[in-house]
Amino acid sequence: MSLSRRDRRDWRIFLWVNLAAAVVSSYFGYSIRPPGSSVMVTVFFSVVTSLIIATPITLLELRGERIALLRRLRRLPLAVYFAVRVVLYLVIIIGGLLLSSVVTSPIARDPFSIDGTFRTSIVYSIIMAVAANLIFAMGGLLGFGTLKNLLTGRYVQPRREERAFLLIDMKDSTGMAERLGPVLFHELLNDFFRDVADAALECGAEIHKYVGDEAILTWTSAIALGHSDCLACPFIARDFMATNRERYLNRYGAVPSFRASLHYGEIVAGEIGNVRREIAYVGDTLNVAARLLDAAKTLGYDVLISTDLLECATLPPGITAEPLPTLTVRGRAAPLGIAALQRVGASS
Repeated sequence: MSLSRRDRRDWRIFLWVNLAAAVVSSYFGYSIRPPGSSVMVTVFFSVVTSLIIATPITLLELRGERIALLRRLRRLPLAVYFAVRVVLYLVIIIGGLLLSSVVTSPIARDPFSIDGTFRTSIVYSIIMAVAANLIFAMGGLLGFGTLKNLLTGRYVQPRREERAFLLIDMKDSTGMAERLGPVLFHELLNDFFRDVADAALECGAEIHKYVGDEAILTWTSAIALGHSDCLACPFIARDFMATNRERYLNRYGAVPSFRASLHYGEIVAGEIGNVRREIAYVGDTLNVAARLLDAAKTLGYDVLISTDLLECATLPPGITAEPLPTLTVRGRAAPLGIAALQRVGASS
């Protein structure tokens, strides 16, 4: 059974987090070991402890959204949700420390001894739990790609980049909002964007931002032109929504659909803002992608792509490109070549 790209990504994160936890725990255990104790025994105890604790926590972070209770907890105020997560982490950590003591007791120590090392381990674990929750909370708010770029200062100075962009806009969102009401429509948007996010992960895209009922996804030049996933992404998002069809119908009485546009070109990326900082993409490329999305509504096609991207990317298997008349874009001297992407055998 082949794993999806998201599953492979989750396994990579799982392995790297557990490896990092084992290394950090080994160093911590070595630094606080009692005088005269065996280094090998201390390292073994630390590695076992880190695996017992890090495994459930990592799985909880990677798969937690599949658990209904944890999804409901996300609706709590952020401070309350953060506190609940810290308490949950602490329960797992203390339980892990006790279980690790039992597992390693034949060669380590009395499993129920609450000595100085155990107390120090709890303090260390609490600090790590708070730090981990802060990282996950910031990553959830900003996006882990954006968080990484802000921490490393990649875009402190604006830089030119070639990027592909995919804009996804929900159809008839106004009518659905009127029929469902604002609260239920917000939940529909959340489910809609969750399916878009699953497609983004499957296709190696970064989620730049959500704007109303629109999602903006992006790929670097190397990823966009290195394979055909960016062209397949809107169809993969549609597949996720089809898979969740029954859930949408039972909850909202309709399955959302969308229009999409794809374009490729140069932008300037850089940090922007003072009180609130984010990474912004500035340039004609995003404006053209937005005009393409407007044209999709006018021309009656669900997915439009510029020839700028089509000519340098590869069409995925089972997807065809239908050339369309050039599009005049305000502020752009030359007409824009465009095409409609469709699945083989599908109608526009």
